[in-house]
Amino acid sequence: MKEIKIPELAESITEGTIAQWLVKVGDKVEKGDPVVELETDKVNVEVNAEVSGVITEILKEEGDDVEVGDIIANVSAEGGAAVESVKEVAPAAKEETPTEAPKAVESPKTPEEPASNRDVIASPAARKRARELNIDLSTVTTRDPLGRVRPEDVEAVANAPKQQTTPAKQEPAAPKAAAAEFNKPVEVVKMSRRRQTIAKRLVEAQQTAAMLTTFNEVDLTNVMKLRNERKEKFVEKHGVKLGFMSFFTKAVVGALKDFPLLNAEINGTDLIVKKYYDIGIAVSTDEGLVVPVVRDADRLDFAGVEREIANLGKKARNKELGLNDLQGGTFTITNGGTFGSMLSTPILNAPQVGILGMHNIIKRPVVMPDDSIEVRPMMYLALSYDHRIVDGKEAVQFLVRVKQLLEDPYDLLLEG
Repeated sequence: MKEIKIPELAESITEGTIAQWLVKVGDKVEKGDPVVELETDKVNVEVNAEVSGVITEILKEEGDDVEVGDIIANVSAEGGAAVESVKEVAPAAKEETPTEAPKAVESPKTPEEPASNRDVIASPAARKRARELNIDLSTVTTRDPLGRVRPEDVEAVANAPKQQTTPAKQEPAAPKAAAAEFNKPVEVVKMSRRRQTIAKRLVEAQQTAAMLTTFNEVDLTNVMKLRNERKEKFVEKHGVKLGFMSFFTKAVVGALKDFPLLNAEINGTDLIVKKYYDIGIAVSTDEGLVVPVVRDADRLDFAGVEREIANLGKKARNKELGLNDLQGGTFTITNGGTFGSMLSTPILNAPQVGILGMHNIIKRPVVMPDDSIEVRPMMYLALSYDHRIVDGKEAVQFLVRVKQLLEDPYDLLLEG
């Protein structure tokens, strides 16, 4: 009898939710076949069978939360004999359990681990140490500015007086029948793990960063003119359309080079100023907002940026994004204008300290330098930034620089 376990996924992902079983009891699987789809904080991943055989028992149902190392199913490696009678294999599995029981006892993942640990941002090492010491992570105070619990924080709680380590929260669980609080018809829908994570991180970003937003507007006359002039030849030459996002991505990279603190992050009392430009492009999907990353955007030409954005957008819509597509961005661009947004204040994508919000293009009367009035395609821009390391003057100048590059896109295209 073999077990199917939740494998190591990534350093920042230690748990997930069973989204969908791809097999059922009695199905024969080959080594490497996908057996279950797991929903994590960032992406959905498939767990593959590590041995060929027949599924004899499914231990976790769809919707159950699981952690790395949890056993979710049993597989008989006996081949065809097990296919004929799955029920005859199942008792054998139960008879083998006593010999495997000591392993379960030795496992650091004890059943007594508080469920509230799952709601705490912590490093894998901190989670492991908390399980070993039987410490509720929700009672641990961290010095990390982003609220991430680290092993030394757990050790500090373990070494503190006992009265401080005793969890003070034994509150009764909220009633399951939440709908009973309403006198009129409602529908109670469980939030997906990804939506819970989005909600948690957005609140944490507002609580941990000194977030401020500055605004400006940009005249896109020249960008639109240049696109109209080059779009047909651009498609013929590169096989991809020339969109707005490549202009904004290149303008952001140019401005980040002039104002590097907006391409940094805080690590304790240190600043990590990044000398590379991995630009996150926010993409809306049915399951929530994801931010895939265009790597080394400064080294790509306009066609390269457009290809990357198109590829990442397609993968997001098809639920094919991998962890490597989402990790490590240095700055984010979000385009609410595609949905008709006129003005908004985007929330930081921690630990990044800057995010640019694009909005819809509206034709408005503009007073020109010669005092004449012309109708121009205008867009409001919003820059949210972390005031802990970025001063208002620097943020305003950054946004002005983006505006200048977009209003003179011919130089931007040549430089890009």
